[in-house]
Amino acid sequence: MAQLRVTTKALPEHNRQHNRSLLLQTLFHDGPMSRADLARVSGLTRVTVSDLVAELTADGLIVDLGQRPGVRIGKPAMLIALDEHAHHVVSLDLSAADAFTGAIVSLGGDIIERLTVPLAGGTGAAAVEKAIALAAALVAKSAVHVLGIGIGTPGIVDHAGVVREAPNLGWADIDLGAAFGAAFAVPVHIANDANAAVLAIHTFGKTVGRSVMLVAIGHGVGAGLIVGGVLVEGDQFAAGEIGHVIVEEDGERCECGRYGCLETAVAVPHIRSRLAAGGAAGRDAVLAEAGTALGVGLAPVIAALGLDEVVIAGPTELLAGPFLAAARETIERRTLAAVTNGLELRLAEDSDELVLLGATVPVLSRELGIS
Repeated sequence: MAQLRVTTKALPEHNRQHNRSLLLQTLFHDGPMSRADLARVSGLTRVTVSDLVAELTADGLIVDLGQRPGVRIGKPAMLIALDEHAHHVVSLDLSAADAFTGAIVSLGGDIIERLTVPLAGGTGAAAVEKAIALAAALVAKSAVHVLGIGIGTPGIVDHAGVVREAPNLGWADIDLGAAFGAAFAVPVHIANDANAAVLAIHTFGKTVGRSVMLVAIGHGVGAGLIVGGVLVEGDQFAAGEIGHVIVEEDGERCECGRYGCLETAVAVPHIRSRLAAGGAAGRDAVLAEAGTALGVGLAPVIAALGLDEVVIAGPTELLAGPFLAAARETIERRTLAAVTNGLELRLAEDSDELVLLGATVPVLSRELGIS
């Protein structure tokens, strides 16, 4: 686990890189400002800011926008900004059941170009080769220097880029980092897909505080968790693997061999199957039952961590309405009012983009100090 966002000026024992990151991150989140504004917001001296701005400008990361608009007494302020197209990030989303999606993304999170390749049943080494070929095509299309490649993949992923387990891709102890490192001359950073999604919410979205849980509901169920500005991965990198927590003792048999796992209750294929069997008249009841199961699984997590924000990503036509209402009611019924009084439980906007955007965050964070 590591602090995601630089928020204070460096102390003497910290290095110059910290202050570079602080300036870049301030411009990233707050937009164009003058050097004086930047000094005031960052807490750094004007001399330090001017020195670092000159360095960052020489590196091509900051652009001069000219005078601030409007009439003011005295010398007009000169605005500077992060040059969002100084570099691009190539991002891969490997989470879908039937295809890999990749994109060229600006430093500001704008998707410039997107490519999708069908998985066509590819698993194991074949799936790795498809991912590398997709990244290569995107690197070739980028009009500017590629800062790095970010990958959001299902499964348990360690800090070395080894996918310890991703059953749907046939991956077990696959060193994805080494495979991409051998193929490309740029940094490669790999994250679990749910962790990537919550990083997208944290970096590019609007959050109510410094803690947020993202629950991704698709072919399976997973969660990404940021607590106090820290991405929680767990000692075994398995934090957020909630899909196989049992919520119904007499539930359906799961692919893992047990019965009543959360995944059997709320994953999209299971919901659609029950809807097809139940007919239109039972639609609300089916969705409410699934939402109740999710509430059962989330209530102890929300209570234990004191979370005020939970974002659910997945198909809006299934998750809005009865599903979301039942999940909220169940959480409220199973916890103290003090736990849920401030809880914001909402659906994610642009769910399909979250892993793509989130996969860029480890690249931005480790290469520029932006998150």
